[in-house]
Amino acid sequence: MITGTPALTIAPASAWKKSSYSGAEGNACVEAATLASTVGVRDSKDKQGPALVFPRGSWSTFVAGLRDDEFQAAARA
Repeated sequence: MITGTPALTIAPASAWKKSSYSGAEGNACVEAATLASTVGVRDSKDKQGPALVFPRGSWSTFVAGLRDDEFQAAARA
């Protein structure tokens, strides 16, 4: 994972997509940009701020864990 790189250095503004799970309030959202071998993740309120960059495989594993409620189970334990 790479951290702190300005989001617009990683991908152009048009590449960033807000999560479909983001609420209407818009105050707790992340955006992701899918690139050739990585995925950039940024805070939607700070579009020019720093972003995190993950290998695509790691990001896919994380998203699958979210879908499978793996993190909720760990929080209850």
